[in-house]
Amino acid sequence: MNEKTFAAIKSYVRHFIGACLAAFTATGGDIFTLDTAGLKAIFTAGVVAVLPVVLRALDSSDSAFGKTE
Repeated sequence: MNEKTFAAIKSYVRHFIGACLAAFTATGGDIFTLDTAGLKAIFTAGVVAVLPVVLRALDSSDSAFGKTE
């Protein structure tokens, strides 16, 4: 695995965890009262947070993570 790929994966994970934690806090932050709808909202927030990083990786003009031609 090259350095750019590893950096992109780390960025995906950071964005996903950050958004999940923010959504968890926004739902009240009580793990004992978390239901399926809350888990779905938290997971969705994580996935949505990763999408801009994926778009950046697919952009061939991006020098950090961009797909090389």
